[in-house]
Amino acid sequence: MIQHSPRIRFLLGGALAAVLSATSALAAEAGTWGVRLRATYLDTANKSDAFSALGLNFASGAVEVESKLIPEFDVSYWFSPNLSAELVLTVPQKHEVTLKGVGSLGTFKHLPPCLLAQYHFAPQAKFQPYIGGGLNLTLISSVKLKVATVPLDLESSSVGLAVQAGFDYDLGNGHFLNVDVKKVGIRSDVLAGGARLTTAKVDPWLLSVGYGWRF
Repeated sequence: MIQHSPRIRFLLGGALAAVLSATSALAAEAGTWGVRLRATYLDTANKSDAFSALGLNFASGAVEVESKLIPEFDVSYWFSPNLSAELVLTVPQKHEVTLKGVGSLGTFKHLPPCLLAQYHFAPQAKFQPYIGGGLNLTLISSVKLKVATVPLDLESSSVGLAVQAGFDYDLGNGHFLNVDVKKVGIRSDVLAGGARLTTAKVDPWLLSVGYGWRF
């Protein structure tokens, strides 16, 4: 049987303590705050109900909302190493709307913050996957839409569900690489003279990559 000297046992114990200390430092404790900056591609679903206008019948999916790359800023708070909440923010985004067979209908702006609860599966690892779910509130403004000479309008707000999955990769010293995917419910009635023409179902995928830090 191999005998270990007290010096060797002391060194092994010190190394193990250092490893455990470094590992525990990766986990966000209760009360930790985090921020992320993300580049996000907003990929719209482009679904709408069939409707009639201008004496023409338009099939479902005729209304299309522009997809685009947008900036995203997120704030997180940890209630425990596994549980956190995230507020997803951006600035008002301008989108072009088109109608198949007609062309551009004009533009509108929307501000789509989300509030999500997140579960982190491996808060002490370098690779930290998570899932989340919550609500989206989209505020619609600056509507400048018309078909022929008929002005169109949109509902001023939309409330829908939001789900997400992603991961943080620990870069050390509280800095992280982040990859994130969200599916968000955003819908609005399209109105002409106060009457509903169709419902535009934007329902985008949000595909993001970014950088974050915790404190």
